[in-house]
Amino acid sequence: MPNLRECSDSLLSVTTIADLSVEDETTLYIVPVDKTCILTKALLKVDGDVGNTADVSIGQNGAETDFIPSTDLDIANAASDVILLAPIPSATPTIARKEYTSGEYIKFDVINAGNAVAATCYLFGIVDDE
Repeated sequence: MPNLRECSDSLLSVTTIADLSVEDETTLYIVPVDKTCILTKALLKVDGDVGNTADVSIGQNGAETDFIPSTDLDIANAASDVILLAPIPSATPTIARKEYTSGEYIKFDVINAGNAVAATCYLFGIVDDE
């Protein structure tokens, strides 16, 4: 019988993003050995006003945009604001990425710096056997 935590949409990681004013990458998750992962969403809780210039993305190391492309955070203007980061469905869906495989790094990338505030990223997905 499969492990329920592995075969259902669940919290994969909770990661502190130290400073949204620094254009940098932060590892959110590493797909375990002999597993695959399908990401479903991320929640980003900010510690203050991120400003109107902060853009971020999430994805596989090297691409960092194959799950969440460049996304503007200017709506987050107060401590404890939470932003849902998820692929946007459309009438004609496209498949940019089916799943991440064993050993792949999932990264959070600050593409354009905002204000000097920290954030916490909650990453969700489904993990299964290869």
